[in-house]
Formats: sequence, structure tokens, C-alpha cells
Amino acid sequence: MSGRRHLWRWRRNPLRRREDVVEAWIVLAVWVLVAVVGAVVAPLAFRAAEHRFAEQRAHRHPVRAVLMDDAPHGVTAEWSADGRVQDAVRWVAPDGTSRTGRTLVDPSLAAGATVPLWQDDRGRLVTTAPTKPGEGRVEAGFLAVGAALAAAAPVLGAGAFARARLDRRRLALWDREWDLVGPR
Repeated sequence: MSGRRHLWRWRRNPLRRREDVVEAWIVLAVWVLVAVVGAVVAPLAFRAAEHRFAEQRAHRHPVRAVLMDDAPHGVTAEWSADGRVQDAVRWVAPDGTSRTGRTLVDPSLAAGATVPLWQDDRGRLVTTAPTKPGEGRVEAGFLAVGAALAAAAPVLGAGAFARARLDRRRLALWDREWDLVGPR
């Protein structure tokens, strides 16, 4: 019985109006478009995210930096939620040159302590380690679902707008019919 109830707009019925048939076609078209958009966008987003994570793994390398001064105590970086402080470090770039820069370090470290960091192919410090393959697949999956939902949202919105217009038209027709039948 439940299947029949959902398909009532498709059956022959003396109470069925043209707007009911149009609405049924709109709902069908919206869901087909949502499925097609999701089937196209999700794999594209997944592959793009996985490619980006693989690129990060290929171009980010671990490096041991040396702390140049004692880390300041009691002074935290404004954006450091974990209590680390910013201080100067020195490391060797892939081309063999010595580089210096600033990064967040534990405030208990003394000058000369080694700090594990990540650098890119040019020897610049990067803020985060590359995403591991397993984590990258999970994150790529979430990004793919989000991209599919974002791509489907305008289709769902257009369908909701069209159905709202049909409802308004249906109510106007019912008002006109009631004006004819009501006084009797």
C-alpha cells in the first residue's frame, strides 16, 4: 500500500490535476539530477583530494631543526591553542644551504634542542605534516560527500522553488473554485 501512496500522482484519478502531474515530473527530474550530479561530482572531488594529498606526501620532507635561543617562558603565540611559543630555528634545506626561520616550539626547550619540522622541496618550512594515506582517503571521502551535497543543493533548491510555485497555483485554483461552489 505504501508504494501506491507514493505513486498516486502517476495513476489515473478523477481528482488528479495537471499541477499534480507536473509536480510528479519535477520530483522525478530533481532526484535524477541529484543522482547524476552526485555520481559525477563525488568521484572527481575524491580523486582531486587524493591527488592533492599524494602531492603533499611527495613534496614535504621531515627535517630536524635546531633551536637557536632558549624558548621564552610564559609568552604564548596569540593563535597557539596548545601553549607553544614562537622562536627561531635553523635547519638545512634540501640544496644543502643553512636556513633560519620561526616556528612554534615547546616553551620548555633550551637553545640547541632539536625540533622535528616539515619542509617543502625548496626548503621552506610548512606548518603541517603531510596527510597519511589512510587519513587522506577518509578525508577525501568526506570532501567528496560534501562536494556532491554542495553541487546537489542548487538542484534541490530549484525543485523546492518550483514545487512552492505549483502549490501557490493550486491554492489559487482552489480559491477560484471555492468562490464558484461556496455560495451554493
